[in-house]
Amino acid sequence: MRGWALAGGTLCALSLLAGGGAAVSTDLPPLAARELAIIASLGPWPPPAARDASNRVSGRGEAVALGEALFHSTRLSTVGGLRCASCHAPWRRFTDGRARALGAEDGVRNTPSLLNVRLQHWFGWDGGNDSLWSQSIRPMLDAREMRADANHVARALRDDELLKRLYEQAFGHAPPADDETAMVDAGKALAAFQETLASGRTPFDDFRDALLRGDGAAAGRYPAAAQRGLRLFVGIGRCVACHAGPNFSDGEFHLSRIASKLHDGSADSGRAHGVATLRANAYARNGRFADGPSAPRPELPPAEAGAFRTPALREVAVTAPYMHDGSIANLCDALKPHAALEGGDAPALGLAERRDLVAFLRTLGAQEQAVLADENALSCR
Repeated sequence: MRGWALAGGTLCALSLLAGGGAAVSTDLPPLAARELAIIASLGPWPPPAARDASNRVSGRGEAVALGEALFHSTRLSTVGGLRCASCHAPWRRFTDGRARALGAEDGVRNTPSLLNVRLQHWFGWDGGNDSLWSQSIRPMLDAREMRADANHVARALRDDELLKRLYEQAFGHAPPADDETAMVDAGKALAAFQETLASGRTPFDDFRDALLRGDGAAAGRYPAAAQRGLRLFVGIGRCVACHAGPNFSDGEFHLSRIASKLHDGSADSGRAHGVATLRANAYARNGRFADGPSAPRPELPPAEAGAFRTPALREVAVTAPYMHDGSIANLCDALKPHAALEGGDAPALGLAERRDLVAFLRTLGAQEQAVLADENALSCR
């Protein structure tokens, strides 16, 4: 076994490998300083908690309790038995395992996991909402999802004794007479709860931290295939161009190679649709329902049709199926549309390379969740 060496100089600002080399597989060349810097940028985990300034109950324990009760309540929907947890099942890592969501009607997009959702700044595949509380209101009003309205949600808060008591504890007063205000408060409590949904530390996090502190023994326990996959991820695969930062997502929008359709048969324009939605959104951060200082939002730039928000990759091995329309069941196959980035200048990845990338991606999940991974869905063919 030999150490991870810096090629082209030292990385003093990061103090990488301060105590000597970190032992890794002998078939790997030394990491370049750029590679080490990128690996360092993929942490630390977990990131510090931060309140949402547009939500006055963000971070409050009483609001979290109300939000959790609402999340599991069937009172928010007019469709019998439907609740937030129907599509975001905790035991499925807050997704549903379906290709496309199912509410009052069949959906056209995949249900993303809610884990680490607080780290996003645009919400939904198209970014049609700019706060988590606004995004939480959307499915309640969508006729294809929970098929409710402000009066229905407000009556749930007023008539259900548990919800009413929890509301009073969270907001300091009884549910208001104004239906829309009550519904917005429900969205803010739901957001407070969802802010607490975080994934645990992973084998990758342990490896990254070991590199930073120069702990060769700990770094050497990271699987060789995952090491090769990580090199591809930060190197020639160019995955990190979009899947950046501790949550493995830049939170922005990129053109998808997969075309899909909306309910009416028209093309799903993704971000273009989201920008139009956000401009007309009564519950946006610059609207009258936002808490805290309000500043006008800069004019949104034109959005490319067919662009979708970069999904985060933590727990990706157990949150199949993949893509915005759920059209790919196999994690290894999900890498194929990304063989070339926008512009087509990235090399195609072979089978062995995709297998190594899958080995790396599997280390982005908590170890205790490994038993949930479908081996067939993870295999490469």
